[in-house]
Amino acid sequence: MHSRRSFISKGLMAAGAAIIASPFDCLISGCAPFAAKKIRIKRVSSDFEREPLIRPFGFKGGFMTEIWQSASYLESDSGNHSIGLCTQSVLWSDAKVFESHSESGGNALMYAMTERAMQILKSQQYISPVELLDHLYTEIYDYGKRITSNPDLRKTFALNALVGVDNAVWLLYAKENGISTFDELIPEAYRPALSYRHDKVAGIPLMAYTIPIDEIKSAVDEGYFFMKIKIGQPGTQEEMLEKDKARLTEIHKAIGNVRTEYTADGRLPYYFDANGRYEEKETLLRLLDHARSIGAFDQIAIIEEPFPEEAEIDVSDIPVRLASDESAHTVEDAVERIEMGYKAIALKAIAKTLSMTMKIAQAAHERNVPCFCADLTVNPVLVEWNKNVAARLASFPGIGNLGLVESNGHQNYRNWSTMLGYHPRKDASWVNVKRGVYELSKEFYRTGGGIFDPMPHYEAMFKA
Repeated sequence: MHSRRSFISKGLMAAGAAIIASPFDCLISGCAPFAAKKIRIKRVSSDFEREPLIRPFGFKGGFMTEIWQSASYLESDSGNHSIGLCTQSVLWSDAKVFESHSESGGNALMYAMTERAMQILKSQQYISPVELLDHLYTEIYDYGKRITSNPDLRKTFALNALVGVDNAVWLLYAKENGISTFDELIPEAYRPALSYRHDKVAGIPLMAYTIPIDEIKSAVDEGYFFMKIKIGQPGTQEEMLEKDKARLTEIHKAIGNVRTEYTADGRLPYYFDANGRYEEKETLLRLLDHARSIGAFDQIAIIEEPFPEEAEIDVSDIPVRLASDESAHTVEDAVERIEMGYKAIALKAIAKTLSMTMKIAQAAHERNVPCFCADLTVNPVLVEWNKNVAARLASFPGIGNLGLVESNGHQNYRNWSTMLGYHPRKDASWVNVKRGVYELSKEFYRTGGGIFDPMPHYEAMFKA
């Protein structure tokens, strides 16, 4: 069940309600609906933890063995403080940086950008988190180009580095202005796109190259019905295509006849993610021809990011719904992709910052392009940030009245159960998937899933 509803504005400026007196000194203007407090950041700090994976995690033709979790600490003049978390994914955000450095080296570069952002924020003042992120992003992106020696650094690399910083800015804003729910946190300008309240959100697991077919079948048996499957396997374009055709055949043979209550036609939807591995449109069309030949074509709900971003291929004539993910770095990029024929946007509040994600969601909403939330193999706390967005998006075409959120951390982290212990509401009913869906209660909406709560594990990192 879901419903549209109006928001009672307790206090968040509409986007654009602030003007900038200096790059990081956000001053209020007369168009703000309430007198938001000007916040001065007195102290900053950051730290990180390295989390090993169960097995090498493959996509974009590469493999990760660990994922760094960074934490950003902010304290205001009033004594309030906040901690924002970030899961780093160098391979996802810029495969060239991943390839040209050791795995730890690439992570260190991204973390250096996070630390740089924290130092910039020290002693700065802000009112609007969105405006602050806009200006911080520009400087951090330029800094990233310098330290990676890559003038063509992908914008998502900088945005990924800023996720924890942005979350900390929003949480400090909430404390300073007496905000305690996610609904109140959403600026007026972006509320049309985030105006639903689903009581269920589908949990989307990820099936990477190396996941056996038996595990995919087991996931379906557990109740999962909307799964993300990696295609675009390593090798030449011809080798990749043959591997992907064989993989699709195996998957369809294993689960093609399974039925679900959550889709309009009762069949399982297929969600494929190529991460830009298909270099030409003709190659993708050959995969679709194969899908037709085995009876799987009509079940393809989404193919995400099939082509390299720089190819700028018009996709309006491709007969399946294509979704843009990492190529929709910013709101401007998302609009460009929509104009190129992309018919869905994969939102990533946990990879491109909440501030940028709300802008992208609104731009897509205004163009009648559906959105859903994709994962970055994030930690359990960040899953709640993503879930808060997914719960408020319109239902995806062909799917029942529920949101969509990918969450694959439980499949990939060696210490997932330990990480789950860091969640301030780890025992809440909405934390774990039940028969393929997250069940969202009134308590979830009242608490934002726990994102406003103290996090003792991360607090301990900054005791000194």
